[in-house]
Amino acid sequence: MLSLIKSLKGDKVIWALVALLALFSFMPVFSASSNLAYAGKGTGNTVSYLVKHLVHVALGFYIIYRVHKIPYHYFRSISRIVLPFIWVLLAYTLFKGTVIAGANASRWIQVPFVGISFQPSAFAFIVLMIFVARYLSKTREEPITFKSSFIDLWLPVGITLMFILPANFSTAALIFAMILMLVFIGKYPLKYIATVLGIGLVALTLFVLIAKAFPNPLTTRVNTWEARIERFVKDDVTDLDEVYQIERAKTAIASGGVYGLGPGKSIQKNFLPQSSSDFIFAIIVEEFGLFGGLAILLIYLLLFLRFIVAAHNANTLFGKLVVVGLGFPIVFQALINMGVAVELLPTTGQTLPLISSGGSSIWVTCLAVGIILNVTKKEEEIAAENVEKAKREVALQKMIDKQINEDEESISEDCSVEENPMNAVLKKNKMKKLNALES
Repeated sequence: MLSLIKSLKGDKVIWALVALLALFSFMPVFSASSNLAYAGKGTGNTVSYLVKHLVHVALGFYIIYRVHKIPYHYFRSISRIVLPFIWVLLAYTLFKGTVIAGANASRWIQVPFVGISFQPSAFAFIVLMIFVARYLSKTREEPITFKSSFIDLWLPVGITLMFILPANFSTAALIFAMILMLVFIGKYPLKYIATVLGIGLVALTLFVLIAKAFPNPLTTRVNTWEARIERFVKDDVTDLDEVYQIERAKTAIASGGVYGLGPGKSIQKNFLPQSSSDFIFAIIVEEFGLFGGLAILLIYLLLFLRFIVAAHNANTLFGKLVVVGLGFPIVFQALINMGVAVELLPTTGQTLPLISSGGSSIWVTCLAVGIILNVTKKEEEIAAENVEKAKREVALQKMIDKQINEDEESISEDCSVEENPMNAVLKKNKMKKLNALES
């Protein structure tokens, strides 16, 4: 175990905070899984869901360990190569899983023979952020024109979002917002950012208008977005089916109070359909109270601060942008999930990173964390090399000083001896040696 811990490189604080969130996740996931265990044709066995979550988390940490060993600059080229394959996967997912049992499921894809479902949009998020970081770091020293950046940067971004938007507006909006944040930090011209934002809003408006004018299975989610926004803005509680989850989540938070009902004692977990994923924060507050909810929020904020430190310490622009592009969305997604649970934001379907159940969400977050740790590992290696170099320079300087002192003493002794031709030659040689050492 000690040898394994010693083999972990990178920012130890990030390692500790991620591990703390993952360890804590077992309590609320196990408690909230009772809803899944007894719903439908469930067997009532909650242990199986706990074991499943354990496998997901274990595999996630294995991903972190393996990825943090790979030099992060390799991902610069990989992102450009993988992006076209992501488009094919997103297109296949969009058209393959349009409707399942009357519900839109085109954000998910099933792995054949394995039975694992995952969201390609989550992997697209990682690839796209690295792709944008690569472009910004490459063009930092060159003058940027909107025409060249539109083709090289915004066209790939637009194609990716085009495949994500019809099935998952919240993820598409989050990706677009994070990319705008990243290009702003990367000192992309503000006038171009404003232009891109305007183009994005116009494209979204056109998509909604076309979806309303020509309804089809690919645009069924537009009505869902509209209903959620209207309910959030008007606070209309007449449609019980639409407000059921958020009302149950608010009831769970109110029931928790300051100290909570205790681990496993949640009541609303039996009525909240997404109690182990989208609304798990409500279950956390119900069982652990206000203090528990604030503790989780504090851990995410500490993680955010550590990402800022890691980005600041990175010695390359690409490394800085990778940390920002992959780290900040983890924290922002957590804040969005918490905001939905307390009805500060409309329902989005975003999970609580590293805590909510679900394989693909955990694995993608762990992939991002692994790449970030790799950046911090590189900085540690450089710092260690600098320390070792400084130690060698100090040791060499001590050897030089010692030799100089010995030679000065020897010269002083020679001066006290009666001068003869041989002593003059020896003194001259020693003075040359002394000058060479000093230089």
